[in-house]
Amino acid sequence: MIRTIAGDSDSMMNDWAGLPATYGDVLRRAMDSLFRTFENFSEGTFIVDADARVVWINKRYAARFGFSDPEQAIGRDCEAVIPNSLMREVVNTGKPILLDILETDREPLVVTRLPLKDDAGITVGAVGFALFDELKALTPLFSHYSRVQEELIATRQSLAQARRAKYTFGSFVGTSAAGLEVKRQARRAAQLESPVLLLGETGTGKELLAHAIHGGSARANQPLVAVNVAAIPDTLLEVEFFGAAPGAYSGADRKGRVGKFELANGGTLFLDEIGDMPLPLQGKLLRVLQDKEFEPLGSNRIVRSDVRIIAATSADLPALVAAGRFRADLFYRLNVLTIHAPPLRERTSDIEALAYAMLEDLSTQVRGGSHFELQDDALRLLCSYGWPGNVRELRNTLERAVMLSDSERIDARALAPFIGSVHGGIQRPGVSEVASHAQAHARGAALDAPEPALWSDAMAAFEKRFLIDALRANGGRVIDTANQIGMGRATLYKKIAAYGIEA
Repeated sequence: MIRTIAGDSDSMMNDWAGLPATYGDVLRRAMDSLFRTFENFSEGTFIVDADARVVWINKRYAARFGFSDPEQAIGRDCEAVIPNSLMREVVNTGKPILLDILETDREPLVVTRLPLKDDAGITVGAVGFALFDELKALTPLFSHYSRVQEELIATRQSLAQARRAKYTFGSFVGTSAAGLEVKRQARRAAQLESPVLLLGETGTGKELLAHAIHGGSARANQPLVAVNVAAIPDTLLEVEFFGAAPGAYSGADRKGRVGKFELANGGTLFLDEIGDMPLPLQGKLLRVLQDKEFEPLGSNRIVRSDVRIIAATSADLPALVAAGRFRADLFYRLNVLTIHAPPLRERTSDIEALAYAMLEDLSTQVRGGSHFELQDDALRLLCSYGWPGNVRELRNTLERAVMLSDSERIDARALAPFIGSVHGGIQRPGVSEVASHAQAHARGAALDAPEPALWSDAMAAFEKRFLIDALRANGGRVIDTANQIGMGRATLYKKIAAYGIEA
């Protein structure tokens, strides 16, 4: 290789004979050549000093802004020569504006602006180039950018909407004493920052209350993030809560994962079915609630956590604590503001209002605006049932009836096939025996007795026999019977009097 270079030295000397002897000269010539290239091929070029006064402008650019002689622009402020110029900003900040659109009285210009600095790094001026006088060349770029921006804005709006409260206190329908008390407690909780623990059977509206509490709180404009603990495998819960660094575990997202605590920062984290949370994660959750910070899985990054916790469960948490399946310290941490969502059987007076609110919603979703009406016998049937699935079961029953009903006037005959079918005939504990006995008695009586003339009479006869059997099973004790069949005592006394039953 050395011999080859030596042999070619004469030709190399000839090739480089006309070039400068130092690298500094090469650099200066390169800069000069680059400037001349920009100046020749751009629509305009001008230079300002440290006070943003024009020290040079080419003839084409000067003519574009009304100066027949470029010398007329020298010494003037850049804005006096080129309206809307940002060269002063470049001089003051020392930072370039690499690509911008300059609005003029004619077509806009695509421009770039660069600071000029001395050997000490001090900004002594700036140079600007008008690259294009037509935006057609950049139309694909601008179109793509605009489309991406629109999609990003739409996605952010959709995500923000999804993380807002979907329900208000008005969504919790009912004026019964139990319902009003729950709403009073929930409104009180909305004004505070302490954790909220929502207890109650499945389908009693705990999620609705969580949304309403967040929506009525000072955090209403911040995210509401929900996690159903029972629906996520134990092995994924920690990542779901706290996130993970890129490559933190096998199969992890290359970009990492943001956890729900971080997503909910500043807002509310709703932990549904918290009674199903595994013990190891309970300890980590407790620590986050105490320290208000956490580390994503596989990361040394500390994330501050400003999150309000609303937890809900249909489980008996004190029993789980006693059995060692739920940490006592976490229970006490969550059990600050406790709200018991009452089962539907404890607020039977709300069933009619609930049913019509649901029918109003279902008529829009299922039947395109039809107006459904419940007959008296249908209402009696709804109020006499125990609803082990609570409000969720009531909606399911009405939805099935609406979809399959040929008439907008729903009677007991249309509802009867769906009552209790959601649970496969399973009633609340203590109810199935009485219900089964009453149904068997009704079937036997139907074989011997003539058919009633009206369906409403048949339902009244069934209800009377059901109540008689229930009272007999409880030794005539009204309070025990009411608790067993899920009916309010006052309602049961009224029915006893109406049917002439001897209790």
